[in-house]
Amino acid sequence: MANYKKLWWSLISILMLTFALLGYFGTEIYRQAPPIPAEVVTTSGELLMTEETILNGQTAWQSVGGMQLGSIWGHGAYQAPDWTADWLHRELEHWLELTAQAEYGQSFASLSRAEKNGLEFALKEEYRYNRYNPSSKQLIVSATRAEAIALTADYYQRLFGDDPEFNETRGNFAMKNNTLPSQLRREEMTQFFFWTAWAAATNRPDKEVTYTNNWPHEPLIDNRPTAENLVWSLISIILLVAGVGGLVWGWAFLRKKDEVEPKAPAQDPLSLVKLTPSQKSLGKYIFVVVALFSLQVFLGGFTAHYTIEGQGFYGINTSDWLPYSLVRTWHLQAAMFWIATAFLAAGLFLAPIINGGKDPRFQKLGVDLLFWALVLVTAGTFIGNWLAIAHLIPQELSFWFGHQGYEYLDLGRFWQILKFVGILLWLVLMLRGMTPALKGEGDKNLLALFTASVVAVGLFYGAGFFYGERTNLSIMEYWRWWVVHLWVEGFFEVFATVSLSVIFYNLGLVTRTTATAASLVAASLFLVGGVPGTFHHLYFSGTTTPVMAVGATFSALEVVPLIVLGYEAWSNWRLQHSAPWMQRLKWPLMFFVAVAFWNMLGAGVLGFMINPPIALYYIQGLNTTPTHAHAALFGVYGFLALGFCLLILRYIRPNLHFNEKLMSTAFWWLNIGLVLMLFTSLLPIGLIQFYASATEGLWYARSEAFMQQDFLHLLRWIRTIGDVVFIVGALAVSWQVFHGVFIHKPSKQAQ
Repeated sequence: MANYKKLWWSLISILMLTFALLGYFGTEIYRQAPPIPAEVVTTSGELLMTEETILNGQTAWQSVGGMQLGSIWGHGAYQAPDWTADWLHRELEHWLELTAQAEYGQSFASLSRAEKNGLEFALKEEYRYNRYNPSSKQLIVSATRAEAIALTADYYQRLFGDDPEFNETRGNFAMKNNTLPSQLRREEMTQFFFWTAWAAATNRPDKEVTYTNNWPHEPLIDNRPTAENLVWSLISIILLVAGVGGLVWGWAFLRKKDEVEPKAPAQDPLSLVKLTPSQKSLGKYIFVVVALFSLQVFLGGFTAHYTIEGQGFYGINTSDWLPYSLVRTWHLQAAMFWIATAFLAAGLFLAPIINGGKDPRFQKLGVDLLFWALVLVTAGTFIGNWLAIAHLIPQELSFWFGHQGYEYLDLGRFWQILKFVGILLWLVLMLRGMTPALKGEGDKNLLALFTASVVAVGLFYGAGFFYGERTNLSIMEYWRWWVVHLWVEGFFEVFATVSLSVIFYNLGLVTRTTATAASLVAASLFLVGGVPGTFHHLYFSGTTTPVMAVGATFSALEVVPLIVLGYEAWSNWRLQHSAPWMQRLKWPLMFFVAVAFWNMLGAGVLGFMINPPIALYYIQGLNTTPTHAHAALFGVYGFLALGFCLLILRYIRPNLHFNEKLMSTAFWWLNIGLVLMLFTSLLPIGLIQFYASATEGLWYARSEAFMQQDFLHLLRWIRTIGDVVFIVGALAVSWQVFHGVFIHKPSKQAQ
């Protein structure tokens, strides 16, 4: 496995091919995105809405929390409806009722089966036929449809206002009263909802499939899975089986070439290197990590309880000042900040080691500046989110300083820019520490790969700036997933893998050859599916069939490398027995073992559950998605981030002894709590919704009537058990880190 040249060329070829696919079909998304009409008019010429008012509605939706309050095209929160599916079904029912009254003088429910069939056929003709004129950029609708639009819009204007008739419904949807105070902005928001539903119901020009590939499932207008959906789903499953088989065979043969593992040193090599000033200053980083982690888990419990009470917390009405959309925003943003901070700290800890145990000039100053910049951005983000959702910030400033409205990228654009500046500062600090080592003699392949992963982490966050406040939703989703999938799941995965290889090599536990070859192979395996696999988030976001084909094909390959993670977990676990001093690293290693397990289960099994187009067609926007998200985001990146923090703490407090009882509680209660959260509540609810979605339609699986059933209500209560267990584990690991950083005093000898 020491043939670096072949491995490097494999990695480079994979990157060139996969980014070519991502770029080429990205241009297709720009060309084929659902058009936003310059005008929507009736057949008699009455103006209903314009492109400007539709986009105004998009910004109004963003200002109330956007994807943190219900979802659009299946992306967002899960307590309130998917506004696209809900609007579409309501408008279709209004059209049928209006037409039945006009033609038969009675309600639709009173008609004979033959009469109903006739109206349903006319409904499909009305809604599936594309009446958008590309030349004039006008969308023409019938007078009946215009009336159905008005009736549907009236429902949403009252729902998002303070109409007392909808108090119970708002509670069931976890919405605060008067969610959007401005009457004008509510009217414009309904126009944005209409546009998303129009794209989901209308065939592309000269096609028999809608702009959203017939999503959502809506039997009234024959919105059903396409033949291409079924074909590419089958192909993705075949590729998964073939990929797993190929990997097992390759693993079996390549393993014969592995060299003998080195004998562990008599003493911990890293403990013999004097800590640099910049490394000593990392204590505040890992404290902020566990502080934000503790905040996040409490916010998670708060958010989960809103799915039960809607507007309160155990009888206390909290929605007026801490509404669901805000608490869920903070919950996700806290996770993004503490996990990213832990990864940045891990890099800053390794940089001086790579540099021969020395800090470049002013390195500590840079590390301190970066820390306070992160604190500023975190505080600014949280305050801005609150000001936006409370409508205490001018509407024209909401996107920039308040809330972008897009899940995982909720922070205002100004804070997003500052965060990117901070990441670039981290990149500079890392390169200052690694460049001298790159110029030295000897094998630099592992260091070159580590440097490349650092550069990718530093730069790819910038993809989030390629869309703006009024960008077409399809184009925005393309770039958003560059950040959420490609940056987080792709390059952070590579950075983490190579970081662990660098750590184990510097501990003398693996040879440079093994560490380098394993890192190159892992990077290739992660990225061959991970880069074009970005498209599996975009099957139904206004994209074309080729995007679905590429996404389904390559996202299946994302699961393949996760098959061997059981071996990786065993390898990490047994390292603690390689030398007596390795017992001091037992708990960081145990957290790395958990990473491998949850990577297999959360990212692999639960990830592939929602990857094939046919599966995602019915379950996009259901509780199956947060099942995967919790298992993968915390199970993989959360445990990895905490493992990095414990590792750093181990070295900046050399004579600290981890409290075995405390750490055992932390490790097992976190894992057991996560299992309970997923398999006693989230997944069962998601599977029950799946059946409802497949039989009746997505609108029903997310409806008030369905979600407020007694059994689903009970399952949401049951989640409290898992949440409490998880919180105990979180507090245990947080207290260990806090104690190690602030209470434990290292002896002079250890210093």
